Amino acid sequence: MNNILNNLIQNAQVWQAGQFKTRQIQAIPSGWSTLDQFLPGHGWPQGTLTELLCDTPGIGELQLLLPAMKAVVDQGRYLFWVDPPFIPYAPALAQHGIDLSKLVIIRPDTPREGLWALEQILRNPHCGIAMAWPKTVAPNDIRRLQLAAEKTESIAFLFRPENCANQHTPAALRIKLQPVDDSLGVSILKRRGGWAVKQQLIDIHKPCHEQNVIAGPWSNKA
Repeated sequence: MNNILNNLIQNAQVWQAGQFKTRQIQAIPSGWSTLDQFLPGHGWPQGTLTELLCDTPGIGELQLLLPAMKAVVDQGRYLFWVDPPFIPYAPALAQHGIDLSKLVIIRPDTPREGLWALEQILRNPHCGIAMAWPKTVAPNDIRRLQLAAEKTESIAFLFRPENCANQHTPAALRIKLQPVDDSLGVSILKRRGGWAVKQQLIDIHKPCHEQNVIAGPWSNKA
């Protein structure tokens, strides 16, 4: 039994209390110091699938990810958006320094095709960040996506509704996003190697006030 447990720990399948502070984790800084102090590796951990729970698009969830998107594009890697519920506003993305030639938007015909496409994307070493808005996703799907991200150190963001908060997830990181006045409330519900973190307020709208990164009206088709 001890040998089995040791093997699991060595392969990062089991975490121990206190491990969060000492284990070396490769991460891309989020660009928000309030958030980075609580994220594994002080940024969005690479090789990780992160669930972002929010019920309404356009509350600042993309502004939250803009600094990381720019960072991976500056590394020469690509951004993939799988079935977003809105139309990305290219001029605003360019204003924030994102090379639009590195942006790929995928419109799958079915939810199953979307999950399949996301898994293939995460296995591609040219993927920097992949974001998806699946209509349905099972724990086994999330587990496969997590394993795919680990192979290439890609960062995956899965946008899901808030009512998923009480469901089990194999994702390494789960965060709930809520609008709070002019700020974005960020609550870490689950993080590998650490405890949950109560809501932190991020003043996210002011830097992005002039140009929103989404265009409307929101629709399922661009």
